[in-house]
Amino acid sequence: MELKERIESALKEAIRSKDSVAKNALRGLLTALKNKEKELRRELDEQEVLRVISSQVKQRKDSIEQFKSGGREDLAEKEQAEIAVLEQFLPKALSDDELLALVDECIKEAGAITVKDLGKVMKIIMPKVAGRADGKRVNELVRTRLQGS
Repeated sequence: MELKERIESALKEAIRSKDSVAKNALRGLLTALKNKEKELRRELDEQEVLRVISSQVKQRKDSIEQFKSGGREDLAEKEQAEIAVLEQFLPKALSDDELLALVDECIKEAGAITVKDLGKVMKIIMPKVAGRADGKRVNELVRTRLQGS
C-alpha cells in the first residue's frame, strides 16, 4: 500500500476510534500533502511525501520549543503526541554510526575536500537520508568531516 493511502486509512481509523490527537495530526498532514500537490500541479511521489511528513514533524518540534519557552507545557505535550503519530509513517531513523558512514561515502563520491564542497555533498546525501535524518544534523556532520580532512 502506498504511503498516502496508509495515511488516509489511518485517518479513517482515528476517526472511528475517536482519537482526536491522531485525527488532527493526520488531517493536518493530508492538508499539507494536498497543498504541495496543488503547488506542484501533480501527484507527489513517495520521497516527496516523506519530505512533507518530515517538515510537519520539524514544524511541531519548533512549536514545542516555543510553547516550552512560553510556559505552555500542555500545548507542548499535544505537539509531542502529534509527532508520535506522524513518525509512524517515516522510515526508521539512521543511527549515528550509519549516518557517519553515509556522510563519509558521499564525501568520497563527491570528491569533496574542503568546506566549500559542502553543497556538492549535501546534494548527494539528502535524497539518501530523506525522512531518516534531520537535515540540520546532516549538514553539521558533513561540515565537521570536511573541516577535519
